[in-house]
Amino acid sequence: MGHSPASLRIAAAVQAAESAVVLVATVLAAVDTAAGRSYHRSSGIALTVIGVAVAAALALVAMGLARARRWSRTPALLTQLFFGIVGIYLLQSRRLDWGVVSVVLAAAGFAAVLAPPSLRALVSREGARPDQRQTGRQARTGQAEPGPGRPAGGASRRRSARPGAE
Repeated sequence: MGHSPASLRIAAAVQAAESAVVLVATVLAAVDTAAGRSYHRSSGIALTVIGVAVAAALALVAMGLARARRWSRTPALLTQLFFGIVGIYLLQSRRLDWGVVSVVLAAAGFAAVLAPPSLRALVSREGARPDQRQTGRQARTGQAEPGPGRPAGGASRRRSARPGAE
């Protein structure tokens, strides 16, 4: 985590905070279910189980961001989108306590994930498996180097889908 840019560490912290918010809401739902204030007991239990699973998934994405894992970018952006939508809904429902927190976290998360240093860290090939890493020539030219089973010059064995375009 020490080598990731500050904006990516902020994005990870925001994602972790969102996970905590979901967990707090889940605990409140569980308390209401246990006290008999849920619409149906079974739906309260299901909501609690789903909430715990979502909080765990968001925490996993936060860890992926902290480690600059490429796979974490899309789930993090989707989290920000959904948090923003829910925040706006809460604000319209006059739930300023939860709504303001949700909208602020979503805006901060979007800004942190989409910051240029974060994007560079999340799309770099350094975290790729050795068989997926590109050489310097591949990165500059976009062509694969000749190797076993690959013809020289970066040409591929694929043929054009158009008849006569070979």
